[in-house]
Amino acid sequence: MLRSTILAGAALAALATALPAAARDLTIVGWGGAGQAAQDEVYFKPFAAKTGKPLIQESWDGGYGVLQAKMKAGAPNWDVVQVEAEELALGCADGIYEKLDWAKMGVKDEFLKDAVSECGAGVIYWSMAMGYDGDKLKEGPKKWADFWDTKKFPGKRSLRKGAKYNLEFALLADGVKPAELYDVLSTPEGVDRAFKKLDELKPSIVWWEAGAQPIQFLASGEVTVTSVYNGRVTGINKAEGKNFKLVWPESMYAVDSWVILKGAENKDLAQDFISFASQAENQAKLPLKVDYGVPNTKAAAAIPEEVQKNLPTYPANLEHAIALNVDFWIDNSEALTERFNAWLAQ
Repeated sequence: MLRSTILAGAALAALATALPAAARDLTIVGWGGAGQAAQDEVYFKPFAAKTGKPLIQESWDGGYGVLQAKMKAGAPNWDVVQVEAEELALGCADGIYEKLDWAKMGVKDEFLKDAVSECGAGVIYWSMAMGYDGDKLKEGPKKWADFWDTKKFPGKRSLRKGAKYNLEFALLADGVKPAELYDVLSTPEGVDRAFKKLDELKPSIVWWEAGAQPIQFLASGEVTVTSVYNGRVTGINKAEGKNFKLVWPESMYAVDSWVILKGAENKDLAQDFISFASQAENQAKLPLKVDYGVPNTKAAAAIPEEVQKNLPTYPANLEHAIALNVDFWIDNSEALTERFNAWLAQ
């Protein structure tokens, strides 16, 4: 009896070994919050229904090191990832993304130029801006110099933990003109000046890492004013009736892109998803759900005027906004991040 049980067990084990491993569902990684909730309605669920194949969605808070670690660990368990412009450029240069088939997608001529890459297709245009509670501040800050003015606007501040954006904001607060911002930051003296300005505010800063945190800090009253993704502010205003305000002048804008990790198990389906999410008729639906701009110009032209007024890409909002200099951060990210982390630890 024992011998037959052992033989049966061995046969089952051999059969299990011979069977192929169950295929993993397409896994798409966004940035969570209102933006990903909108993507779920506009892209994820419709694509799953169209293909008849389920998908898994996850979220992350960015960081090129996260992607590098995933690739070093072997076959990645993510297929499609929404990345910032710097992560797109670095990963494309390092060869950790698949090349996209733009001919198959058929929308290259409809996309704004900075949303087209051999490795990535634009997802959204977003802004990092100042946000505050309009119910608590009737006369809010208007520029980054006000953010640093703790006498006029008492209370804690919140900033995204990292060098990017904060060095720019510090220089703007110190009087550097937007047109000269990266010329100044490209010098050792300019970097020193930015960190010196951050020194002034350091005791008042509550750092955030996930996009939901600055909204939570404002809602609880823990901070008076914060840097924040624009869509988070308008998202909570719509969802919970808040009166949070955005400051568009001196905000910084950039484009995120979809990429496919090299060697992704669902590479072909991932390409099909990006193609689906890049079509004008689909992209035009996204700003109706969350206030981010879209890179497909046909889609942008179809968005109602009252919706466009809340988007980073609206001309009045762009007028005094600043484009993130991606090339600067590709060249200097490692050194400035190391310095920022050392400064933070002091």
